[in-house]
Amino acid sequence: MAFRDGPFDQFKVPLVWTAAVVVVVALIASVLLILVDRRHDADADGYGPVRAGIDAGAGPLNGIFAAPVRWAGAASDYFGGYFFAVSENRRLKKELEELQPWRDQAIALKNVNARYEAMLGLRTEPVITLATARAVSESRGPFAKSFLLDAGSDKGIRIGNPVITEQGLVGRIVGVTGGVSRMLLLTDVASRTPVLIDRTDARALLTGDGSGNPKLEFVRGVGAVQAGDRVLTSGDGGGFPRGVPIGVAARGIDGSWRVKLFSDRGAIDYVRIMLFQDFSQLVAPDALNAAPLAGLATAPAPSATQAAAIGDAAARRARTPAAAGPGSARPQAAPTRSRPTVPSTARQVPVPPTAAPPVPVPAGGGAA
Repeated sequence: MAFRDGPFDQFKVPLVWTAAVVVVVALIASVLLILVDRRHDADADGYGPVRAGIDAGAGPLNGIFAAPVRWAGAASDYFGGYFFAVSENRRLKKELEELQPWRDQAIALKNVNARYEAMLGLRTEPVITLATARAVSESRGPFAKSFLLDAGSDKGIRIGNPVITEQGLVGRIVGVTGGVSRMLLLTDVASRTPVLIDRTDARALLTGDGSGNPKLEFVRGVGAVQAGDRVLTSGDGGGFPRGVPIGVAARGIDGSWRVKLFSDRGAIDYVRIMLFQDFSQLVAPDALNAAPLAGLATAPAPSATQAAAIGDAAARRARTPAAAGPGSARPQAAPTRSRPTVPSTARQVPVPPTAAPPVPVPAGGGAA
C-alpha cells in the first residue's frame, strides 16, 4: 500500500515551518558546539554553569555514540585473530626457536656466575692467598684420579698446595709447570690426608683407594667416629691448614669407616688453589721477632699534680739514706701487734736494789 493510500494521505507538512525548525535546531547545535569547544580561561570562573550543564549532558551521549565503534573494533580484532591464528602461531613458534639458544646460554651463564660468586666468597681462617683455576682435562682409571688445571707457577702455585671448591677440599697439587698444574684427588690411591673428627677432635688418616669414598684409617679412640660426623683437615704435618671441610663419615659395606666427600655435590671444573706451604707463612716474621713492648704506645706526659707527687717521692727517697749514714742499712718495719693494756700504777712500782755480795776478808788480819 502506498503512503498516500494510507491514513496519512491527507497529512501535509508545511514547508516554511519545517525549514524554520531545521534552522533553529541547527543554530542550537552550533551554539552548543561553540560552547563545548571553547578554550579554558585562566580564571576559574570561566567554567560557568551553562558549560557545566552541557558537559554533563554530553558525557553520556558521547559514551552511547562511541559504544558501537568500540564494539566494531572488538569484533574486528576477534575475527582477525580467529582467521589469522595460524599465521600468528607460526610466527610465535619461529621466535621461540630463535630464543631457545639464548635461554640455554643464559641458564649456563647463571650457573657459572653462581659458582664464581660462591668461590669468590670463600674465606679461610687464618687468611691464606688463593688462586683461581679451571680443570681442563681429567685422568681417571682404576688407580689414578687427577686433573690438569690451567694455572701454574706463574701464579705462585707450588707442589703440595691444597685445592678446594665452594664445597670443600678436593685434592692437592703434585706437579707444576709454567702455566699448568696437576691436581691429585682425595680418592687417588696415592692420596694420604691427616684429618680430624669435628665432634670428638679424634685424629685419623684419610686414605684413597680408587673408590668414590676414601677410607678413614688409624682412628684414635673408641667410639670416636659416628655416622654423620663432619671430617676436617687436622693440619698435622703442616701440609694442610686446619679446619678445611672434607665430608661426613659413613659406614661402608665392608664395615670400615669411609667419608662422603662434599666435593661430590657438584662438578669439579672451577677450583681455588690455596697457596699454603707451612704454618710459618701465616704470621709475619717481624711480628714474631718483635720485642715484647714494641707494640705498646708511649705513655702520656704526667700532669702537674702527678709531677709534683713524683718529685716529692724522689726527694724523700734521696733524704732517707743520707740521714741513716753511710754503711747503715735501713731497718725493716716489723709487723705491729696489739699488746694488752697495763695499768699506770703497775708501770710505776719501784724495783728494790740488789744487795751487793760480801767482800771476803783475808786470814792474816788487816790490810798490808
